[in-house]
Formats: sequence, structure tokens, C-alpha cells
Amino acid sequence: MAAAAGEERKKTACVTGGNGYIASLLIKMLLEKGYVVKTMDKEANSHLEDLKKLGTLEVFRADLGEEGSYDEGVAGCDYDQITTVYRKELIELGVQGTLNVMRSCVKAGTVKRVILTSSTAAVSSRPLEGDGHVLDEESFSDVEYLSAKRTGLWAYSVSKVLLEKAASRFAAEHGISLVTLCPSVTVGEAPDRQAELNVLRGIERASGSVPLVHVRDVCRDEIFAAEAEAAAGRYICNGLDTTILEISRFLAGKYPQYDVNTDISGDLLAKPVALLPSTKLEKEGFEFEFRTLEHIYDDMVEYGKALGILPN
Repeated sequence: MAAAAGEERKKTACVTGGNGYIASLLIKMLLEKGYVVKTMDKEANSHLEDLKKLGTLEVFRADLGEEGSYDEGVAGCDYDQITTVYRKELIELGVQGTLNVMRSCVKAGTVKRVILTSSTAAVSSRPLEGDGHVLDEESFSDVEYLSAKRTGLWAYSVSKVLLEKAASRFAAEHGISLVTLCPSVTVGEAPDRQAELNVLRGIERASGSVPLVHVRDVCRDEIFAAEAEAAAGRYICNGLDTTILEISRFLAGKYPQYDVNTDISGDLLAKPVALLPSTKLEKEGFEFEFRTLEHIYDDMVEYGKALGILPN
């Protein structure tokens, strides 16, 4: 995009997987900040057309499995934010798709930084005995252990570790500035319409807690990682560590009108046995907006009411 005389050129960001949960809100926030945004996905979606009302948004068709598919979308961009869509049966495609996007960044020659969205599933899925564990950016989920056990959400964690390490090697070989964000269980904006108790059980069992972060904080972190010159390496993005029991009791007390079930059986934690602090991120100047269950769920409930999912 050429700037007119005397007009500062707008920064251009590419967001892959534009139909995704995090990506769609990230596009909205980038447009509101004045960015030119390019996005791409395998299929068209009406919400992307609606977002064009907020600013300059270009939508391209692309396929993670096709090398060169992202060339047109990435061309001329300053930042590339890779928010990959996970599919259980396609661990290898997740790795190759990420590298395909990064190859397009190399070809473009304009991309100053690539921001890869991974997950704390790539940090905390490992054997944990006892309590008091504090994990940081040096921690990686145990691929050999997960591949041998093959229980719960093992494939998701494995895929995130493998694509992170492949992206890191590629970035080092090609001189790319790569920042990797590891958000925890991302919630907010739209209450999930389907029961997620089994998913939360799997997360709590694998991670030693239920780590939560609001989607708006994740998107703010994506922009922070792009704009902060000193940003480098890997960052945990986690608002708070909790448990299934703590969430259910909080919801029952705060919103008695919704008859939240607190009679939950099974092997559940009374308190988190592992913590995922965002110390590195906060030391570099990032501030979370949502740090308590009350802040997170008040926002979700109000949004649910606005959508008509929850009664007023």
C-alpha cells in the first residue's frame, strides 16, 4: 500500500486462519488500531466481510498444505501472525503449514517479525508429581511421554511442540525475527454453547490446573509482540490458574440464576498443583486486563445475554 505525500504509511499485518476464534478478534483489533490487514483461509466467511467496515481488510484464499499458497497474502506485510487451526489427525500438516507460511514471509522480504500462536499445551503436558510446580518458557511438554500414553488431548500438545520447534529452526536458518506466544485456555467474547467439562478434565489432568486467559488479552498480546522492538523468543500468556471445582463454585455463587452444577464427581484438584505465570511477558511491559474469574465471567455472561444465549 503506497502512502500519499505527507501521509505516514500504515503498517500492514497478515493474520492467517482468519476464520479462527482468536484470529477473528485480532483482525478486528488491528483494524481499530489503524492497521491494514490481510488475512486468508481455505473458506470464505461472512464475518470477514462485516469487518471490512472497520478499515482496509483484504481476504485471500489459501491452504496450509499448499506451499506458495500464502505468497500473495504475505507480500508487502510488516508482520505475520500465524494462528494455525488444529486438526487432530493432521499433526504433520500443522508443522508443514506453519513452515509454508514462513517460506512465504521469506519470499516477501518485507516481514519484520513473525508471531506464532502456540499454546500452553506445549509447555505443561508432562509428568508432574506432587505440587508446587512453577513452569516457565524453558519448559516443553514431553513428546515421548505423550506419544507413548496417547490419552486425552495428547495429539494437540504434541502438534504444538513440534510446530514450535520446526518454526524456531526455520527462523534461525533464515534470519527471521520470531516471537512465539503460548496462550492458555482462551475464553471470553462468546460463551461456548457446548459442554466442555470433559475437555477441562483433560486439561486439568495434563497440566495440573485449568489455566485461563481472556481472548482480548491474547489479541492485545499479539499486537504487543509485533510492536515491542525488544520482544523475542517464547512467552507464556496466562491470566490465572484455577481448577474445575473452583470455577463451578464461583459460578454457582455468582450466578445462582443459572443453576450451575457443583456436584461434580471424579478425580479433581482442590487447588492448582502447577502454575504458569506470565512473568517474562509482564516484565517487558504487558499488562493483563482480565486477572480474576469475576472479570472473565462477567464479560462472558454479558456477551451471552447480548447474543440471547443466556437469559437476562
